[in-house]
Amino acid sequence: MTEKTPTPPNRHDPHLDPAEDTDEPAFDWMKPAGGGSDTAATAKGTVPAGKSVPDTGRDQPAASAGTPARQAGASPAAASQSGASPSAASQTAASQSAAFRPGMPRAAASPQAESRADRKAAEAAVGPAAPEPQARGTHFREPLPTSALQVRPPQDEVERRNAEREHAANTKPVLPRVMQVLLAAFYPVILLVLAVRAVTSPLFLWVEYNRPGFPGDGYGFSTDDRMTYGSYAVDYLSNWSGARYLGELVNRSGDPLFQDGEVSHMADVKLVILSAFAGGTLLILLAIIAIIYLRRRSTGGVRRGLFAGSLATLVIILGLGTLAALGWQQFFTEFHRIFFASGTWTFALEDTLIRLFPGQFWVDAGIVIGALVLIASVMTLVLTWPTKKRRGIAPAKDGAAKDGTKDGTADEAAAL
Repeated sequence: MTEKTPTPPNRHDPHLDPAEDTDEPAFDWMKPAGGGSDTAATAKGTVPAGKSVPDTGRDQPAASAGTPARQAGASPAAASQSGASPSAASQTAASQSAAFRPGMPRAAASPQAESRADRKAAEAAVGPAAPEPQARGTHFREPLPTSALQVRPPQDEVERRNAEREHAANTKPVLPRVMQVLLAAFYPVILLVLAVRAVTSPLFLWVEYNRPGFPGDGYGFSTDDRMTYGSYAVDYLSNWSGARYLGELVNRSGDPLFQDGEVSHMADVKLVILSAFAGGTLLILLAIIAIIYLRRRSTGGVRRGLFAGSLATLVIILGLGTLAALGWQQFFTEFHRIFFASGTWTFALEDTLIRLFPGQFWVDAGIVIGALVLIASVMTLVLTWPTKKRRGIAPAKDGAAKDGTKDGTADEAAAL
């Protein structure tokens, strides 16, 4: 069979409407131009004998699709005759005309395909719909997991959580605070040891022997003799030599320079001085470790530790200076009783230690030690004074509130 083969006269047309809806507008192009007798009869309102009337609820809009204006105009009258309200009739006509449009598939001609404006107009005409009761047998729907976040716990629980958060925010780690306390405790001892080391030096010895007003030796030592023999004694305190370093020294006449008792006392002094220097060195290393830790772990921890240490140093040095000023001889005696055995540190005026280091020497040494410690502590106190800038508090802005809610006041309270 080819394209030029004539069509058989008794061939039936294929069945193209599986939904058995011959009035579907989508199939109007397949109908004859005349429209057929059934269509004409339906349009005139007469039905031939033996013909069934189609379902007007479904097919009427398709049959009258060509005259929407006349149908829309007749809807209010028809609605008034049937007893329905004009708004309901208009809504029904609008839904029928919108549900069935020529060329649109039936699946798309549902109320969901209406525009939003149409749905809003229909809802406004009908009024708010009453909530539908829950059907029997339906399951309860579990609320969303996030809906539990909107449930507020009891008031006591809220207060407990707020108290815990505030306590955690205000609680500071223990180790930084311990490091600050250690740094403050080490600082006075370190300053005192450094001041003693500055005094036990040939430079201080030279300044003392050459300053005006220093008492001379009544037994024949010149300034050069004092400087020479005194340098041996000072060097012995800081080196690792034994007692022979001083025991084998002789004067110009060939006699031993220091007696056995003097050498023994200088050995005791050397033990105290070296122990103080070793302890000071250890404290300096620990202080450096504390400073490094506080710089990394605690903002402003070094400043607070040094500030507290300088305050403690001022209190200690002022207290010791007051005791020394009230009674130097008593202070000097009690100091020697703490570190040396009784009877091992007293000598005659003609002994070499008394001739090299008279009483004025120890008074000047005490004054220099106290002055050095006082100057260092005051400088540290000034450099670490807790100003707003050092605490990181911004100055209050102009025009801020005066009730304590200014930026500077709030930041200062937070920093404290």
